[in-house]
Amino acid sequence: MKPTLPARADQILADAKFPELPNHYRGKVRDTYDLGDGRMVIISSDRLSAFDSILAVIPYKGQVLTQTARFWFDATADICPNHVLAYPDPNVVVGTRLDILPVEIVVRGYLAGTTGTSILTLYKKGAREMYGHRLPDGLADNQKLPTPIITPTSKAYDGEHDAPLTPAEIVEQGLLSALQWETLSRYALALFDRGQEMAAARGLILVDTKYEFGVDTNGQIILADEIHTPDSSRYWFAETYADKFAKGERPDSFDKDFVRAWVAARCDPYKDQIPEIPAEMIDETARVYIQAFETITGRAFEVETGGEPILTRIRKNLAVYIPA
Repeated sequence: MKPTLPARADQILADAKFPELPNHYRGKVRDTYDLGDGRMVIISSDRLSAFDSILAVIPYKGQVLTQTARFWFDATADICPNHVLAYPDPNVVVGTRLDILPVEIVVRGYLAGTTGTSILTLYKKGAREMYGHRLPDGLADNQKLPTPIITPTSKAYDGEHDAPLTPAEIVEQGLLSALQWETLSRYALALFDRGQEMAAARGLILVDTKYEFGVDTNGQIILADEIHTPDSSRYWFAETYADKFAKGERPDSFDKDFVRAWVAARCDPYKDQIPEIPAEMIDETARVYIQAFETITGRAFEVETGGEPILTRIRKNLAVYIPA
């Protein structure tokens, strides 16, 4: 049965602006407030971002991301500390304020990807040495790697692109200390191992994922942002993987990128005006996100059925965080 989607526009979270909360920062997907006391209020909106633009708002996307991350933060708290302090609302996490480390961490278990820094793209160009690892000859698209690897990159700033790094370069450039890199890489591989194990029990393959780490005021490395969500991770369906791989076809996955593909087929999204996304495509994307949550977690997605607008609900749930 397909989940029921909201008919009312006020149940969709396009923006989370609360003037009564301090130090607002609007990111591509999240609205963040620095409370000034070592805590951050992080609200996941329903915005869908790509091509440096907001393409659409997808019903329940923010709740899916927040609650999927909550599932994984709870399931991995024994591996490393995370930033979570409270969940006052289905779309909101209150977390410890961190200084985010300047290295993007992606762990990969398969030869996959489409970006310029993905190992499949580099491998197809003939590279075998990458990110401080050597991959063997003869690997096929989407083949499982001998062992999962970390592929770190520099964090891109405006107008720049991520650049591949090796562990030695990270330390030599002073991005992280040797001890920080050792701790961070140990955490990342252990988190990925737990993620793959739990995903397998749900009939899924956790292919690759991005982790965000920061340090608190004591210099402790803390897991932040989100973990193993549909936006930060690639999942394949295990049941059909072997057949698809044998045929040289792309493995089945949560196909939530058809909005991006639809836009890219109709314009140059970096130069042209983005066409209006059809309502049926938005609804289908919402259903895919909800399906992802339910498949990954094994839990039913709980749709808020109350009559109040989502902004009213969040404001009420955040009342205790409003400065006196």
